[in-house]
Amino acid sequence: MKVNIRTSVRLTTSLALAGATVLFGLASVASASTKHHTKKKVSAPTFKVETPPSANITETGSTLLYPLWNLWAPAYTNKYAKVNLTTGGTGSGTGIADAASGTVNIGSSDAYLAPSVVAATPSLMNIPLAISVQVIAYNIPGLHAHLKLNGTILSGIYRGTITNWNDSSIQALNPSVTLPNLKIVALHRSDGSGDTFLFTQYLSRQDSAWASSVSFGTTVSWPTISNSLGENGNGGMVSGCSATPGCVAYVGISYLTSVLGDGMTYASLRNGDGAYVLPTTKSAAMEAAGYAKITPANGAISMINGRVKGGYPIVNYEYAIVNKQQSSTSTAKAVRSILEWAINPKLGNSARFLSQVNFLPLPVKVAVASLKQIQTIK
Repeated sequence: MKVNIRTSVRLTTSLALAGATVLFGLASVASASTKHHTKKKVSAPTFKVETPPSANITETGSTLLYPLWNLWAPAYTNKYAKVNLTTGGTGSGTGIADAASGTVNIGSSDAYLAPSVVAATPSLMNIPLAISVQVIAYNIPGLHAHLKLNGTILSGIYRGTITNWNDSSIQALNPSVTLPNLKIVALHRSDGSGDTFLFTQYLSRQDSAWASSVSFGTTVSWPTISNSLGENGNGGMVSGCSATPGCVAYVGISYLTSVLGDGMTYASLRNGDGAYVLPTTKSAAMEAAGYAKITPANGAISMINGRVKGGYPIVNYEYAIVNKQQSSTSTAKAVRSILEWAINPKLGNSARFLSQVNFLPLPVKVAVASLKQIQTIK
């Protein structure tokens, strides 16, 4: 087995993964999704994994996807020992940039490609690999209730107009909870991040003041406020929030166990249908099933704030950012093989791997489209 794991996140993978089935189990995903696909079924593709030649393949990017790559890499290379697969958690912005420049073969991202990136590198693709969720975590000592929060309140926190946890707007949503007079510290990613892309989209879609003044992206110009801290990677968000009473942070679901283990908890968020929903297998699967119908062939869509009854409002595809034109035929074949293995429902997209990081498998329609994109890599 030839696996070279290059670690650049502040929490170890073992911390991110240990016991990571607190909320998410894939057993109920099929039943939740089936309700949305009874009228028109998409035939499952025949998944075949190419036998790769000897190759050195590099991947880097999303710290949310990084724990899953750390499960995938040894399993894949145990089967195909001729491939040396190097992975790294450096943030989605780096993953996109490195894939575009050819520095790595596979960039990982929680965000699809911006139009400007596609225009600059037309052969670059964003290929959905799995489905993930973002949680809003907070550290209020002694309080473990799942507070109701929404985009307007979170925007106010990150713009500095809401500064204490007992603010009347938060209390009004949570009348049965005794909120402390505790200063809120808003944590944000200091690196280029797909999680920032998702979080700021959620704020933009629920709060016009945020949409007009900040908007969304893998990096944004965060409002200058005194109660704010920048952190690197999902690991930095978790450790930083754990060390900061009163903090609020947006965190990828693959770090859920670390969030809970460090004494924090997470919010129930208002969705596009106006309901407050917790991040559960069922709510994430319902949101994803609703978006599967309208996901374009290139996979470029955010599953944010959809008007899906019972759906959790921050759900996303995890992407492989790959150039159609690789440096050689053998490299292209190895990249195709790795990605074919990753989306195969009996292999990388099975519960054996996904449940460990609380991810969901791709809907059949999206898996078919991903496979077609993978087959164009030359």
